[in-house]
Amino acid sequence: MIKNLIFDLGGVLIDWNPKEVFKTIFESESEVQWFLENICTMDWNVQQDAGRSLEEATKTLQSKHPEWYSQIAAYYGRWDEMLIGPISQTVDILSQLKTNNQVNLFALTNWSVETFPVALDRYDFLKWFQGIVVSGEEKCIKPDAKIYKILLDRYHLNAEECLFIDDNKQNVRGALALGIQSIWFESSSKLKTDLKSLDVL
Repeated sequence: MIKNLIFDLGGVLIDWNPKEVFKTIFESESEVQWFLENICTMDWNVQQDAGRSLEEATKTLQSKHPEWYSQIAAYYGRWDEMLIGPISQTVDILSQLKTNNQVNLFALTNWSVETFPVALDRYDFLKWFQGIVVSGEEKCIKPDAKIYKILLDRYHLNAEECLFIDDNKQNVRGALALGIQSIWFESSSKLKTDLKSLDVL
């Protein structure tokens, strides 16, 4: 029986995209794409999700690519502009779950400890969770088994009574390896169908 739902945040409940900033800096989509694939990459960004400070990350990358100094500075200098907004259909699902009060709600997110407070201040629905585990605080990221165990242990949850929702297949596989039922998030409408089929919604 599913008693606890564990939500990822970015890409599931919150729309985040660094292109929002860099499309105002570069003249073409191809330039934006190149910069994010070769300079401020996702592999670089995820190190901050794992606990590295934004200052260290920025300075290290600027020293490596001094020709992109100001553009690199914009990544975290204008980070709040990358938060496009809530994914409203999924927030509606979360609201229904909260109202029904049949399951406990938790969140497990790969997110920098320095930028997460921006989202907390901006989105009231994050207060609906009974607990949130943020990778930057724990200094480990999904799909490392350690971070799932942190959430389970901290809130005294049994893995077999949990359902995890994430848009990243690797993170889903990480949860499944620990015996946590999981849904790969593809769309809000499909999530709604999946939850109804499991008698959770």
